[in-house]
Amino acid sequence: MATMQDDNSDAPAGPGANAASRLIDDRIAELGDWRGETLSRLRAIIRAADPGIVEEWKWAVPVWSHGGIICTGETYKHIVKLTFARGAALPDPEGLFNASLTGSTRRAIDFRAGAPVEAAALTALVRAAVALNSAK
Repeated sequence: MATMQDDNSDAPAGPGANAASRLIDDRIAELGDWRGETLSRLRAIIRAADPGIVEEWKWAVPVWSHGGIICTGETYKHIVKLTFARGAALPDPEGLFNASLTGSTRRAIDFRAGAPVEAAALTALVRAAVALNSAK
């Protein structure tokens, strides 16, 4: 059973898409500080990187997928973290990955208050993750 898209959302429709987008909206609003603003900006960059990206809500965090999980968006007291499910297999010429570097599969980017978001590099990373998921 397909669901309709939110009027405010460019995310693809699919089972649970409306609910997931609303939960992500709620998380951003409840944070109400730099973490919410950062998560909102990261979300916009991720969604703009590929029209096939689907927003999901798993493990009580936002998840962005296309052909498999691209990344999760976690928020902590001092960081907003994007964890790329298959990050160890992705090219990272701009050196965005700065966390979870010793794992064999995942890689993460920790964003701290006031840190710049390199939109072009993040877009390239998301597109590489979509391509990797599509190749499997």
